[in-house]
Amino acid sequence: MRILLAIHHFPPRYSAGAELYTYRLALWLLAHGHAVEVVCVETLDATQAAGVRAELTHYQEIPVWRLHLGLRGAPPDWSYANPLVAAWLAAHVQTNRPDLLHLHSGYLIGAGVLEVAHAQAIPSIVTLHDYWFLCPRITLLRGDGKICYTIPDNPAGCAWCLRLEQRRHRLPDRWSHGAAGWIWMALASDSDGAQHAARRAYLQRTLGLAQLALAPSRFLANQFTAWLPAERLRVMRLGIDTARLQDAAPPLTSPTLRLAYIGQIAPHKGVHVLVAAFQRLKSQSRPVSLTLHGGLANFPDYVKQLQAAIGNDARITLAGPFSSDQTATVLGNCDVVIVPSIWYENSPLAILEAHASGRPVVTSALGGMAELVRDEIDGLHFRPGDANDLARQLERLRNEPALLEHLRTGIRPAVSVDAEMAELMAIYAQVAQMQC
Repeated sequence: MRILLAIHHFPPRYSAGAELYTYRLALWLLAHGHAVEVVCVETLDATQAAGVRAELTHYQEIPVWRLHLGLRGAPPDWSYANPLVAAWLAAHVQTNRPDLLHLHSGYLIGAGVLEVAHAQAIPSIVTLHDYWFLCPRITLLRGDGKICYTIPDNPAGCAWCLRLEQRRHRLPDRWSHGAAGWIWMALASDSDGAQHAARRAYLQRTLGLAQLALAPSRFLANQFTAWLPAERLRVMRLGIDTARLQDAAPPLTSPTLRLAYIGQIAPHKGVHVLVAAFQRLKSQSRPVSLTLHGGLANFPDYVKQLQAAIGNDARITLAGPFSSDQTATVLGNCDVVIVPSIWYENSPLAILEAHASGRPVVTSALGGMAELVRDEIDGLHFRPGDANDLARQLERLRNEPALLEHLRTGIRPAVSVDAEMAELMAIYAQVAQMQC
């Protein structure tokens, strides 16, 4: 098959979860005889006139079209309905026609690619890696850092949420216990909510053009049941390259309880909650250490806050990033992985890899995390954002000798990449025969 993978970013410059998944998928498809191309957004430049410059590169034999977007004079809806990207893609598929378009998320590259596929009678699939179609902030985290439990019926609620990113709106909202937001929404002009209403309507319509939407968690799929009929929305669990973890040292009982965080060092990942919880642990009992693995460049202000919170605590190591071929070593040097995210994580790779290496996970009882980690069976849950409750669970691991081994024995075998890909190939074959 000829398959076009569309994604907001792609390695080597970008390496978050959706990017790494798409990279892994492209490699697998190439290795199994399929013709693959990737199209992604590489740069944004507000000083350049609105337009698209496409650069064909090859990354580990994967053909990658990297789009450089000029944004000066771009339409206000460019971030979700960019006509310039859509026009480029429409011209591209005229000469490089795929059998299928597979869109990952939609952020930056826009849902216009689904309109192009539909107009060209190219079947399409969307993998919902996040909440971008529903939420302008992608994460369902409000501008004040709180979870959005219910998507506002009034689109002006989304406009107010974005305003909460600014201190001059956030403080009055906090002081009034949310009343400032309700007053603002009641008095908001039609234009304040119109942009978000247009975004919501457009994305619901364009998502409906895809033949199928895939979600790696039931939680995420459930957010879209009002948008898509059940037969066009499917949960498909992510697989793990277990061969890459074969060299991980087997779990052992060590004098020190070794805790690890693996992921982005970013506010929505809740690393500050983990640091605060760790520093609440009593010093009298079994020694404990914490290593934080992740890139330090993307959120420098947040990293500075963490460094200030860590201070001179020698038990905590801010280790920085590591390459994928070091994953087995990183997991081999810990006993437990902590996933403290304060947003609705979908299907964190950190959980899948930890379990595949025999490491229990302590995680926020939230979203897809709570699905992957079974409380008291192969890991422990704690109340999201609650450092005291996380500290309570960490104390249990330190002071209950049998608990860690009990959680280890409860870990289920990982879904393999080959099993996942076999399911995906069956979906590709089915979708490729559908009428657009």
